[in-house]
Amino acid sequence: MHIFFSAIGGTGIGPLALIAKQAGYTVSGSDKQDSVYIQYLRSQGLTNIHIGQSKEAIAKAHEKQPIDWYVYSSAVTMEQAEPEELAFVRAKRIKYSKRDGLLNQILVDKKLKLIAIAGTHGKSTTTAMVIWLFKQLKVPLSYSVGAKLSFGDMGTFDPKSEYFAYECDEFDRNFLAFHPYISAITGVSWDHHEIFPTREDYQGAFREFISQSDHTICWQEDYDYLQIQSAKKMAVLETDHPHIQTIQLAGLYNRLDAWIAIHAVHEATKAPLKKLVSLMSAFPGLQRRMEKLTKNLYTDYAHTPEKITGCMSVALEMVEDSKQNVVVIYEPLTNRRQHFMRKDYKDCFNGASQVYWVPSYLAREDPLQEILSPEELIKDLDNPSIALPMKRDDELKKVIKKHLEAGDLVVAMSGGGGGGLDDWLRHTFTA
Repeated sequence: MHIFFSAIGGTGIGPLALIAKQAGYTVSGSDKQDSVYIQYLRSQGLTNIHIGQSKEAIAKAHEKQPIDWYVYSSAVTMEQAEPEELAFVRAKRIKYSKRDGLLNQILVDKKLKLIAIAGTHGKSTTTAMVIWLFKQLKVPLSYSVGAKLSFGDMGTFDPKSEYFAYECDEFDRNFLAFHPYISAITGVSWDHHEIFPTREDYQGAFREFISQSDHTICWQEDYDYLQIQSAKKMAVLETDHPHIQTIQLAGLYNRLDAWIAIHAVHEATKAPLKKLVSLMSAFPGLQRRMEKLTKNLYTDYAHTPEKITGCMSVALEMVEDSKQNVVVIYEPLTNRRQHFMRKDYKDCFNGASQVYWVPSYLAREDPLQEILSPEELIKDLDNPSIALPMKRDDELKKVIKKHLEAGDLVVAMSGGGGGGLDDWLRHTFTA
């Protein structure tokens, strides 16, 4: 079967393309721009990738070998009113779907049981932790995760595996396409407001997802928040369990994610909890989760109040002594999110001596919606005096250098991709 992946360089589509190739399918694809990850995919044998998403390019790929299935990212239809590729496959009556349709087919074809990690925040970290534990137990596993790992690819198919671990995103209601064997819910708070217009709609989607799962693991507070009334089998965990503090990882939220991952792996493998706690304490982390760029400069994917609070808990545990300051550079992810969450920032930066707030990373925005400036968003902090509006420019570079020279711990928090704060820091401080 020949599968064509559109937006193959994305964190959802790219790993799935790699999995499909390893599973024995013929793979080709396209993306609007080249990237380091696309170069990596090419090095792994996915050489038939075209830069540019045009009718002519996909027609050429189809002529070379007929395409059986066209898989596309949600971003393709959000960014283009009438994508040329999609129009072509419809005209040719080629099967098409988003990534959930193909993944479900792979699960059926390869007889894999799905371990789905879902939730508003912590999905990538928890999925990576599940993968780490399987590797340490030497139990074969196939998986897909939306972040780079130091101990494996973002996507892998192992023909000896019984389970498939998947970062199961609620965006575009993707997770409702699945019926997991095990679901691990990392935490729930209203997000993706353009997909879920009300908090109740968001909660309802999670309840539906849980009802489709054979076994669900979640926190008591999420069980109560979601008002769960029907589930096949539930394990409801308490955040104050004494074993959580024995996990040797920095940051309470990291330890909570680890406890969820430990229970998911325990359910699948029956490995003793005590052994899994010991193995988890050696977890090396993943890219953009308190990733060190240079001495005292770190980058993190935190871009919601809950994730910021979690990142701050890690940073405050990392300081060498009470005299070392924690300084934050913050870039919000999308302007549309800010209109819904601005009142939730409040005290999430508590513990920081200084916050430098740069303009939001824009993606898939409503052109009619007012762009909220850093000055406006800072007003919603309980202590706005700790924050200053800044731009990603030479002045910010000088400010960061000054803090690093003073020995401060500088943490950049951002969710954006190419051209965003994380990308700018890598070019400015590690090039």
